[in-house]
This record gives sequence, C-alpha cells and structure tokens, in this order.
Amino acid sequence: MVTTRASSRGASVGPEFSSVVEFSPIPETPSTRKRTIKATPSTSTNDSSKKRHLSIDTAQIWHHTPSSMTILWLAISVPLVTWDIGYVFGRPHTMPDGFLHWPMYVPYALYGQVDHIYGWKAFDAKNGFTAAQTALNVVESLMYLVYLWMLWTRADKASEGVAKRTLSGRDGAVAVIIAFSAAVMTLSKTVLYLANEYYSGFDNISHNTPMDIFTLWVLPNGCWILLPTYMIWAFGKEILDGLTIASGQSVKESRE
Repeated sequence: MVTTRASSRGASVGPEFSSVVEFSPIPETPSTRKRTIKATPSTSTNDSSKKRHLSIDTAQIWHHTPSSMTILWLAISVPLVTWDIGYVFGRPHTMPDGFLHWPMYVPYALYGQVDHIYGWKAFDAKNGFTAAQTALNVVESLMYLVYLWMLWTRADKASEGVAKRTLSGRDGAVAVIIAFSAAVMTLSKTVLYLANEYYSGFDNISHNTPMDIFTLWVLPNGCWILLPTYMIWAFGKEILDGLTIASGQSVKESRE
C-alpha cells in the first residue's frame, strides 16, 4: 500500500512524515460575510413571507352583508312604490269616482289634492311627468326585487353564530352593483321630482298651507332622499372595499 511504502521510505530516508493534511481556515472578508448572510436566512424569510401572505389572504375576503336598515327600508318602500305604480298607470280608473278607486286607492284622493301632479289637474293637462317618473319606478323596483331574490336564494351557507345572510364572490358583487344602481336611480328621480316643482314655481303645491306642505309633502318625499342616500353610501363603501382588496391592498391600510 502507499502508506506502507511511504512509512518505510520515511524510515530509511529521514524523519517520519504524517499523511494528515490540514487546511487553514479562510480569513473572513466582507464579501464572504455577505454571502453567508444571504445564504442562511433564506428559509426563515420565505416562511415569514408565506405567513404574512396567508394572513392577508384569510383576513381580506370580501363579502356583502346587508344592514338591517336596508332590509327594513326595502320591505316598506317596494310595496309602497308598487302601490303608487298601480295608481298612476291605472288612472283615471284609480282616481276618485273610478271603479278601481275604492278601497285600495282612497288615500290618493287626499294626496291628489295636496300635490296636483297626482290629481286631476295634471291628468287633464296630459302632463307626462307623472307617468314618466313612474316608469322609472318600475325599473328600480325590479332591480330591488332582483337584489332581494339574490340575497334570499344565493346567500352563503350560514355560519355558526351568524344570523344575517351574506353574499360573496361574483353573486355578491352583482347584487351590490344592482342595489347601488337602483338606489342612485331612486335618489336622482326624487331630486328631479322636487326640482321640477321648484322650477315650475311650486305650481302643484303652492295652494297648501305651510304645515300641510311639511307634513304631507316634505316628510314623505324626504324619506326617499335620506334612505337612498344611506344605501348609496353603504353599497358604495362595499364596492370600494372590494376594489381595494382586488388591487392587493389591505382595506385597513387604505383607510389609514
């Protein structure tokens, strides 16, 4: 073997040589230190980034949960608007002395005297504004019904301890856009209704006393301004949150 010959040769030639070779450590330099730092924490960095990514994904899941105020308002307003649609498109039969007037449309006898746009004055003058705004009522009411139908039939499975219905994914997005658009229509139409009266010199309501105008005209129409405004704010906020999450930004970060 090589070791035997080396040792025997070493015995005859001179002092004994060791076969063990030792390498001196490479001195640490700034470049080697940087390579070491880059190499060692890679796994921990990946783990922390994965954890951060997962925490953001699980926390930022968009869904729509309607407020109790929204459901209550739709439960009141949709039947009332449907009632109003029947009165306007049923004229003159739904007006006083018409065969459809009693009992369903009796309250319109009073309101037609308060606001002539709903009375004989506008009907005899063939004023088309009443029927035109009612045609928009049909569209927005159908949109509200579609929203409620989606909320009832396509809601997510109820979680433990969660009583309210929620919609997520594409169904939730479609429902929110429909309800938001309908609320914008309601508010815009009501403002147009009031503006029409203002720019016509209050021709249809100026015969009333200030108290009658406030209690029988301002308060009822004011509800169709305040509540749709609230719905626009609520649904608009949800649309904005969904777009923020889709852009990869945290909703909390966007508000800070």
